[in-house]
Amino acid sequence: MQHESLITIPNRYVFLGEIEQLLKVDTEQSILLIDIVRFSDVSSSFGYEYGDRVLLEIANRIAFLFNDNAIFGRISGDVFGLVLTGAHPQNQLYDFYTHLVQHFKIPIQCDDHAFIADFNVGSATNPKNNTDINSFFSLAESALKQAKDNKFDNFQYAQNSTHNPSGRALALKADITRALDQNELEIYFQPKIELSTLHIIGAECLLRWNHPLDGLIFPGALIEAAESYNMMNELGYWVLEQAFVSAAHLNSLGLPLKIAVNMSPSQLYDLKFASNLRKMSKKHQVELSQFELELTEDVALSNSILVKKQLSQIRALGATIAIDDFGKGYSNLAYLRDIEIDTIKIDKSFIMQIDESPVNRAIVEASKLIAEAAKCQLIAEGIESIQHLHILREIGVLSGQGYLFSKALPMHEFVELASKDLAVGTSLIRQHHLA
Repeated sequence: MQHESLITIPNRYVFLGEIEQLLKVDTEQSILLIDIVRFSDVSSSFGYEYGDRVLLEIANRIAFLFNDNAIFGRISGDVFGLVLTGAHPQNQLYDFYTHLVQHFKIPIQCDDHAFIADFNVGSATNPKNNTDINSFFSLAESALKQAKDNKFDNFQYAQNSTHNPSGRALALKADITRALDQNELEIYFQPKIELSTLHIIGAECLLRWNHPLDGLIFPGALIEAAESYNMMNELGYWVLEQAFVSAAHLNSLGLPLKIAVNMSPSQLYDLKFASNLRKMSKKHQVELSQFELELTEDVALSNSILVKKQLSQIRALGATIAIDDFGKGYSNLAYLRDIEIDTIKIDKSFIMQIDESPVNRAIVEASKLIAEAAKCQLIAEGIESIQHLHILREIGVLSGQGYLFSKALPMHEFVELASKDLAVGTSLIRQHHLA
C-alpha cells in the first residue's frame, strides 16, 4: 500500500494495537524499529514540509519492501516499525536489515536534490509464549537505543527480557575478558585491489569473534561493551598487535602489502599511542610505512588540537592516515582543509548503483577532484560488479575493494588469494572465494 500522506500511516498507538491483537493469535513474531540517521538535518536545512515529502518517500519504500508479510507503522517522527510473522533468529533479521540498507543505496530524488538514507535498526524476537505487547516492544526499543549509541554497528538484536541492560552489559564485559584470554578473536583481511591490473596491493584488517556458542560473528556487541567499560583501548591494541604479527608473516612470504587498521577514538586520544606504535614496529621488525590507520569522519570532524597533533605524530613515524566511509551521512568537508591525510575511502553507498545513478557517479567524480586537490589517494569501497569496476576505471579511481574481488578472509585463505592471479566476474575461482 502506497501512502499519500504521513497521516495515513498507522501511528504508534494503532501500530501497538495491531501487534497486541496479533500476539493473541500467534506469539511467534519479530519486530524491526527503523530510525533514519540524522534525518532532522534534512528538515532543518530545507524546511519541514520538504522534510515530510522526503520522509513519506522513505516510508513508502520501506512499506513496499516488506508489504506482503509485515505490519507497518510510524512510531515517532522519523522512526518506523515493522512486525514480521515468525520467530526469526538474529541472522535472519540481520538479512532483513541488509535488504533494507542495500535498497536505499539508490538515492531518493526530491526536486533538484538527492538523498541517501541510512538507518539505525533495533530488532527483537518475541519471547516464547509472551502475549504482553509492552515487554515485546520494549525489547526492540532497547535494541534501537543500542544501535544509536554504537558507532560500529547500526543493527542490534535483543533476544529476551530476562536480562536488564546492566546485566547484559556486565555479561558483555565478561565476554571481552574471556574473548581476549581464550583467543576467541581473529583478524580477517579484506583485499585492496589496484583496479587497472587487478593486483592485490593491500588489505584492511577486520575483527571477527569466534563465539563459543554462536560461531563466527561480527563483534558489534563486543565493541559496544568495550566502549561502555573503557576497554576499547585494550581491544584496539589487541587488533593492532595482530596486524603487526600478520604484516611480519606476510613479509616473510614475500607479500609486503600495505595493511590498514581501523583506529578507535580512544586510541586517537591516547597520549602514548604514537610511542606504542613505535614499540610495536621495533618488536615485530615491520616498518610503519607499511601501515595505514583509518579513522571515521566524525572523529576527523572533531578537529581538536589533540587530534591534529596525534595524527601529525603518526604520520611523522611513517604511517599513513585514511578517512573511512567518506561522504556517509551529511558531511562537513571543512576538516579536509585542516587535517593532513593520505587516503580518502569513498563510502560504498556511492559505489552501489553507480552504473544506474548519475548522482552517484557525479559524487565519485567530485570525490576524485577533492582527493587530487588534497594530494590524497582515493579508494572505492563496495565494488560488487564488473560494471562498477569499468565505471571506476573510466573515472580514474586507481584502487578499491569489494565482493567483486573477495569477501574478508582469514589469513591462510588471504595468503592463497594473494599468491594467485585474481579472477573476477563469474569464474569458478571467484565463486569459491565468495562461498
